[in-house]
Amino acid sequence: MSMAPLLLMVLCLPFALGWHDYNQALSKSILFFEAQRSGYLPHNQRVTWRANSGLNDGKVSGVDLVGGYYDAGDNVKFGLPMAFTITMMSWSIIEYGKPMAANGELGHAMEAVKWGTDYLIKAHPEPYVLYGEVGDGNTDHYCWQRPEDMTTDRHAYKIDPSNPGSDLAGETAAAMAAASIVFRRSNPAYSSELLHHAYQLFDFADKYRGKYDSSITVAQKYYRSVSGYNDELLWAAAWLYQASNNQYYLNYLGKNGDSMGGTGWAMTEFGWDVKYAGVQTLVAKFLMQGKAGMHAPVFERYHQKAEHFMCSLIGKGTRNVQKTPGGLMFRQRWNNMQFVTSASFLATVYSDYLASSRGTLRCAAGNVAPTQLLSFAKSQVDYLLGDNPRGTSYMVGYGNNFPRQVHHRGSSIVSIKVDSKFIACRQGYAAWYTRKASDPNVLTGAVVGGPDAYDNFADERDNYEQTEPATYNNAPLLGILARLGSGHSGYNQLLPEAVPVPKPVAAKPKAEPKAKSTPNPATTSSPISIRQKMTTSWNDKGRTYYRYSIVMTNKSSKTLKDLKLSISKLYGPIWGLTKSGNSYGFPTYLNSLPAGKSLEFVYIHAASPADVSVSSYNVA
Repeated sequence: MSMAPLLLMVLCLPFALGWHDYNQALSKSILFFEAQRSGYLPHNQRVTWRANSGLNDGKVSGVDLVGGYYDAGDNVKFGLPMAFTITMMSWSIIEYGKPMAANGELGHAMEAVKWGTDYLIKAHPEPYVLYGEVGDGNTDHYCWQRPEDMTTDRHAYKIDPSNPGSDLAGETAAAMAAASIVFRRSNPAYSSELLHHAYQLFDFADKYRGKYDSSITVAQKYYRSVSGYNDELLWAAAWLYQASNNQYYLNYLGKNGDSMGGTGWAMTEFGWDVKYAGVQTLVAKFLMQGKAGMHAPVFERYHQKAEHFMCSLIGKGTRNVQKTPGGLMFRQRWNNMQFVTSASFLATVYSDYLASSRGTLRCAAGNVAPTQLLSFAKSQVDYLLGDNPRGTSYMVGYGNNFPRQVHHRGSSIVSIKVDSKFIACRQGYAAWYTRKASDPNVLTGAVVGGPDAYDNFADERDNYEQTEPATYNNAPLLGILARLGSGHSGYNQLLPEAVPVPKPVAAKPKAEPKAKSTPNPATTSSPISIRQKMTTSWNDKGRTYYRYSIVMTNKSSKTLKDLKLSISKLYGPIWGLTKSGNSYGFPTYLNSLPAGKSLEFVYIHAASPADVSVSSYNVA
């Protein structure tokens, strides 16, 4: 069979599933959250260059605030973007938990959510008290230190009835409510606890109104609430209705939609500050589910604004989003990628909502099929993963050409486990920040700020607008990658959410002392396991094509090197390996496989699975 026609066929397929390994990208995206952890790291921590940090957080205030996430490349715990991160991770799991489970990543994704919600529970010690920040951006940015070495101020800042913060409390309520859906089947007691906190936080947000950055003024320079708090109140109500089915929250959306801007704001952005497009998407879902009742006229106005947002993304509206010459959605110079991933997630779920309801998108330029929205999301993700004028992957550790000088304290300084010598506040700038060399620790899965309006990008540590990552860049991406990696969802997105119960996440085995490298022939007792499965199939001109995924795992306690695979009965293109003569080896970006780690590669052809076996390898 000639490969040329097959390659042409793959190129022409809608949403072709071979050029990027979305499942691998998903695994890496989730792994990034482990690098952002604060507190006591768990026994199954996979990012091993990190260690415990922030162990006295909250102590001065008489509250335990150990845990949670550092939001970006600094060591401050900012409550508003952290809560938004948890909401979006939860939404990703709610919509696409099934493909995550099929990919073996659901357990890791749920652990990432729980690491955040465990902290948010601690941060809400009383019904009308919520701690919204630990640390101070000004003193933190004065220093360049590993989290493990922090000498900066760790003061804790809170909101209460005298110093309200409806946006912060509202977003945290949304996070708790969304996460309660995630854990409903696997941990019902924890789910109920989260929903209880969500109820209290919504009451707090609605009863004592005010902007959180007027109460926690140190946040103004970093996470100012420009949109105010009305969007967060509606956002929280939408998530509480979805989590509880309580009519009170549906009525809240109906009664306040017009006065709070839910039906008035025609948006072209969505992110940690501005939630209106997210509210409009959720309410449109409720309308499609037939839940609007007497609020149908108001919900239809939400729906119209949701469609305005979607049409603007694909260039079919009256006011369309700006794009770079290479096709990336562009909103601003500083961390533009946050808007790309958030908007692409809304386009992905809305595409599936429309497909489930057999509807079409109504734009100023005419009706549009739901698949065009998914095509937009895919184009943005493909750009992010390397399909751009520079050929740069903006996800660290994915592909061959990715940022090496990330604006991130932890990754840019040698691990405390490698060199335990204390690094003082300013010493980090002198010794590590100014180094024109790759980071000593690869921040795997991190999505950096990305290119400018003309697709230009400078991989330099001091170029924080482009090289700093953030948790809220990755959170919406989890859902899109799971969706794209699954081919077609195959189930109705308008049915009640049923997040599957994940398989237990195994702890990483401890490495044994290094041994001298010795060649090993492939035998029946080989420590390399090979698991192959078909992940999707489709018909094209009367012929059925299959996508096969192969996961190779190093089950030994030593590092695997010089791998050679033999692959026969392969009649189509393969991704994720390098061919050398008649054998295949590691991809160009990888020269070894550590103990307990896995490598995935994929191929497409119109035949039974290929025969894959290990020819030889070395261990060290």
